[in-house]
Amino acid sequence: MVDGIKNFFIALRQIVKGGIRYYAWISFLLILIALGTRTYLQQFELGLITTAMRDQVSWGFYLSNFTFLVGVAAAAVLLVIPAYLYHFKPIKEIVLFGEMVAITAITMCMLFVTVDLGQPLRVWHLLPFVGKMNFPSSLLAWDVIVLSGYLFINLALVLYALYRLSLGKEYRLSLILPLILLSIPWAVSIHTVTAFLYNGFPARPFWNASILAPRFLASAFCSGPAIMLIIFQILRKLTKVEIENRALFKIAELVAYAMGINLFLLGAEVFKEFYSGSIHKAPLEYLYFGLHGKDLLVPWMRTAFIFNVIAFVIFLIPKTRENFVTLNLGAVLIILGVYIEKGLGLIIPGFIPDSLGEIYEYWPAHSEGLITLGIWAFGALIYTLLLKFAIPVYTGDLRFESKTRT
Repeated sequence: MVDGIKNFFIALRQIVKGGIRYYAWISFLLILIALGTRTYLQQFELGLITTAMRDQVSWGFYLSNFTFLVGVAAAAVLLVIPAYLYHFKPIKEIVLFGEMVAITAITMCMLFVTVDLGQPLRVWHLLPFVGKMNFPSSLLAWDVIVLSGYLFINLALVLYALYRLSLGKEYRLSLILPLILLSIPWAVSIHTVTAFLYNGFPARPFWNASILAPRFLASAFCSGPAIMLIIFQILRKLTKVEIENRALFKIAELVAYAMGINLFLLGAEVFKEFYSGSIHKAPLEYLYFGLHGKDLLVPWMRTAFIFNVIAFVIFLIPKTRENFVTLNLGAVLIILGVYIEKGLGLIIPGFIPDSLGEIYEYWPAHSEGLITLGIWAFGALIYTLLLKFAIPVYTGDLRFESKTRT
């Protein structure tokens, strides 16, 4: 036990070692984090009035990012299944880095919820055993449980894998298989519960649709892997980590199927609203065509739709998804398209029109942008430090002797 703790701190020292590019990157992120923190302290002092959120639109940019990142975290399961259950070697070798993406995304989710709270000091009410969670009646309590549980599962898998690698040994699949099997439905649950947070409002017809949870999952399995495709290419270019093209192309193939389902579900929702011609089509009409002269989000949503369609075609055709120029173009288009669609394109129309028929066109305030930038920088810092800690162990540059039989 003592040796294990000692080895952990020896490995932890790796995060302070690096060249000029590494220190420049860390410094850049710290500046963005400091800027975001300073802006948040002003919001904390003055309240949410510093944001563009008002009574008509009380959820905004923070929860938009939260929803997107829950999907990024859930997408780690797209690597877990082929890696652990089907033993697909090219992905099995990089699943560790996908799980670290999930850890980072969940941490950022928690930060976005915190900054969205008008009085964040009261968040302790939601903590298990400490506060009164109102479980199981509160969906927010369910969200706290599934997000915390998913964070624990991925941390446990990553730390165990690194521990075994640090001793130069393979992990025991029989030991962690129950946790792996648990992580698959749990990954689905984190985005399902998030969808239910919106889905459970009968007075908000745009969200009150049974198709919302499947749409969340389909878009999650597009955006999360697209981010990982970019990260994995950067990893193999800047480090000793070897990542086969087969792994990247297999992920791209899975993204193609997910994007096809995502577009199909969007089409089903559009048909239902516009063919029925009911008054509940107003939010969707506002998004894509404008409503009563209000059309702030129309160009954004049309752009997101075009991006998603182009990306789907790129990933569907083997020649284009196996060409790194078009592969990366498609990945970027998916990230941007889903970010817009699941961001402001999901949150804002749920409030339009409001209960009095008024249309308040929300757009993030300058302070919201800076705080959001700070949280994304914090996420990038976490992932960078996780990589700095894990890569020497993963590549074999850092090994420890085992004094016990395993």
